[in-house]
Amino acid sequence: MSELRRVSPVRFKANPLKSEMRGNWTVVLEYNEENGGPCLVDLSHKTRWDLQDGEIGRLTVNEFAMPETVGKCTFTGQTLINRMNGTQVSIYHLGSQALSMPDFIGYTDVSESTVFLALFGPNAFHVAERLTNLDFMDPAKAVPFLLQGPICQVPCQIVVLEKHSDGSGGFLMTCSRGYGDSMVEALLKAGADFGLRPAGENRFNEWIKVIQKKFATA
Repeated sequence: MSELRRVSPVRFKANPLKSEMRGNWTVVLEYNEENGGPCLVDLSHKTRWDLQDGEIGRLTVNEFAMPETVGKCTFTGQTLINRMNGTQVSIYHLGSQALSMPDFIGYTDVSESTVFLALFGPNAFHVAERLTNLDFMDPAKAVPFLLQGPICQVPCQIVVLEKHSDGSGGFLMTCSRGYGDSMVEALLKAGADFGLRPAGENRFNEWIKVIQKKFATA
C-alpha cells in the first residue's frame, strides 16, 4: 500500500528549480525567480505542536524551559516555543527532520491544519504593515516575540525573529489552512513593488542560521 502524499495548503505561481521528497511532502529548495529582495517561504512541512496545560510554566519541551510571560518566546537549537496565554504555547521545529510528538495528553500536532510561512529580508515589515495594524517594530519588544492578531482580517500567530529600523528583518506566521492561497496572494501583492518573491527552503535555512547564531551569542 502506497503512503499518503501530503500536500501544502500553499501554492506559489513560480517555477521550482530544486525540490525533494521529505516525509511525503514535496519540499521546494529553490525557485528560478529568486532574487536579492524580500522572500516568502512555505514552511508548512515543518513540525508544529500546540501544548496546553494548567501548569504550563512548570513543563519543558525537549528539556527547554517555557517562556515566562505571554508574548515571550524561547529559541534554542531548532526549537521555537511561543507563550500564547496562561495555559498554552505553540511550538515550531525549524529543522529538516520531523519529530515524534511527546507522549503527553496536552499536545496536539497542528502541522496539517495550519499554514506556516516565513517572510524576511529587505522591507519585510513595510510589506506587513500594508496588511495589518499589528506593531511588528514595537521598540519595547525584544526579539523573538509573539504577536496574535489579524493579517488581512485573518487570525494569525506571528513570531518576529529579526527587526531593524529600516524595516528589514523577518518573521514567521501561521493561520488556518483554509486561508493559505488567499494569504499568499495578499502578501505577494502587497510586496510586489519591494520585489517580494517566493523562495525555497535553502534561502530560509541561510537566514535562520544567522538568527540562531545571534541568539546563541546574546
